[in-house]
Amino acid sequence: MRNNDLSSFARKEYHGSVYNLQPLPHQQSWDLFCKKAFQGNPCPSHLEDLSRDILKRCEGLPLAVVAIGGLLSTKENSLDKWERVYRCLGAELESNDKLVSMKKILSLSYFDLPYYLKLCFLYLSIFPEDFFIGHMTLIRLWVAEGFVEAKGGMTKEEVAEGYVNELINRSLVQVAKKRYDGRSKSYRIHDLWREIVVSKSREQNFVSFASAEKVRRLSVHTNLENIQINCFTRLRSLLVFSIEDPLSMLSKVVSFGKGTRLLTVLDLRGTDLKTFPEEIVKLVHLTYLSLRETEVKLIPKSIGNLKKLETLDLKLTRVIELPEEILKLQYLRHLLLSSDKRLNDCYYGFHIVSGFKAPKGIGSLTSLQKLCYIETDNGSKNSIVFNELGKLTQLRKLHILRLPQEDGKVLCSSLEKLNNRQSWYVGAKEEDEIIDLDSLSSVPRQLRTLYLKGCLQNLPHWIHSLHNLTRVCLWWSKLRDVDPLQSFQDLPNLVCLHLVVACEGEGLCFKAGGFQSLKCLWLIQMEGLKWVRVEAGSMPLLEEAYLYDCKSMKKLPLGIVHLTNLKRLELVYLSDSLIASLNRDLKGGDYLKIAHIPEVVTGDSKSGIWKITYL
Repeated sequence: MRNNDLSSFARKEYHGSVYNLQPLPHQQSWDLFCKKAFQGNPCPSHLEDLSRDILKRCEGLPLAVVAIGGLLSTKENSLDKWERVYRCLGAELESNDKLVSMKKILSLSYFDLPYYLKLCFLYLSIFPEDFFIGHMTLIRLWVAEGFVEAKGGMTKEEVAEGYVNELINRSLVQVAKKRYDGRSKSYRIHDLWREIVVSKSREQNFVSFASAEKVRRLSVHTNLENIQINCFTRLRSLLVFSIEDPLSMLSKVVSFGKGTRLLTVLDLRGTDLKTFPEEIVKLVHLTYLSLRETEVKLIPKSIGNLKKLETLDLKLTRVIELPEEILKLQYLRHLLLSSDKRLNDCYYGFHIVSGFKAPKGIGSLTSLQKLCYIETDNGSKNSIVFNELGKLTQLRKLHILRLPQEDGKVLCSSLEKLNNRQSWYVGAKEEDEIIDLDSLSSVPRQLRTLYLKGCLQNLPHWIHSLHNLTRVCLWWSKLRDVDPLQSFQDLPNLVCLHLVVACEGEGLCFKAGGFQSLKCLWLIQMEGLKWVRVEAGSMPLLEEAYLYDCKSMKKLPLGIVHLTNLKRLELVYLSDSLIASLNRDLKGGDYLKIAHIPEVVTGDSKSGIWKITYL
């Protein structure tokens, strides 16, 4: 059934079984396609590549395979005519009788949607074909567009998350990537669904991809010459996905004052911007502004003109400081800024990530839900900033870089006031500086991710009580005489554990019954680590393990054969003797201990040159 909620209800009420239909495997799809397109005959060789391209667009959906195969069966086996169908599949969905029934059947799911979900679903047409739609990006855009209202004590973002889940349950949206804890990271829509949603958007003048006099939303996938900017009179949203000269286009859009006075969403991510366009500060109704992945370095003081702004996305730009005028943006909910793409990859060094220096008065932005990444400076205002963080009671995500040791207690005092935190990242000022968070007396139970980067004398006493933690990262902790595994092994929801220069002991023992939910493990740059032992019953769900730069390890982890769910193992920059022992032709070697793992990556340093080998 297409609606998972309905099928679950039927199972409970009538004590039946639910069969979750999966896409057809490739070979079955191909057999079905040939049966319809060639009446069971083999595919002509000159059409095979194109046929497989067409079949790929069906993505295993039987109805799509049958409908398109039936359509092609009416065509001559001419490469030109088949290419025309492939290129114009969207138009064929509109006009060809062979596909009308498929469109009608697929459209039933759309017509069954409540009004608020129809808007959210139609909005998916704004993204290019095969585009991976980020989970939080989609939610922030829906909120900025006014599709979502807070209700029942929930934030708008939490309500929007429910909308996404409804679309997933109805099979209208596919989860493209998942996080280790099972949460969705990005989405896409089936190619044929996209054709339908684009068609519906055009019918209702919901989104335009070139021009329309009354269009409210413009999605730019091509260059400027294809866009008739002078037609816009009611433009609300402008999203640019591929254009060589965004500044020129923006200048022309803004020059038509009446056309942009209501603009609320502007997304210029990934465009070739070097400077902050001054035209933006004239768009006083903006609620959403993204300059992510551009080369912008400075944000002007005039940013204070955008008093309705709720999302300011400057991730992966070159901005390192914000003007004090940012404090005028009292509706700001998401302030996102970082300069490095390798946010979760500490292997490249301690200071690979940089954020921005928070201005005095940051506590006045009381609507903030996400604040990352903020840095301290060498001045005396650090304690003032940390005190003010306690006023941001709506914060869900807080990332702090370069925390001086002496300010740990001040920070803890503020953190105790933030009861909504779900993600917390604290990095020390320098690699050898201690993070002092032990004075924190209460920690929110809903904390899901914890990143601590810097020396720890001991693990904070409150860690073992965080039963909702799904991800823990200890970077450069350099723990001595402390076994970090003891504090984490009983956390029931922990799915990801990163230990990078985390402890200086010789061994780690994963005890029986521990880490029952763990799926991903990193052990990186543990120079003193000589042995790892995995007892039977530990980490039963582990899927990925990465051991990098642990050169003192001479042997595989003892008990690795117990990790029967392990799908990927990477052993890189370890001792040559360990890597050599994995040679499948070596008698008495360790190859059989890892033969059950589908994908094993090893590093070999013979002749001083590292080489990656897939066993």
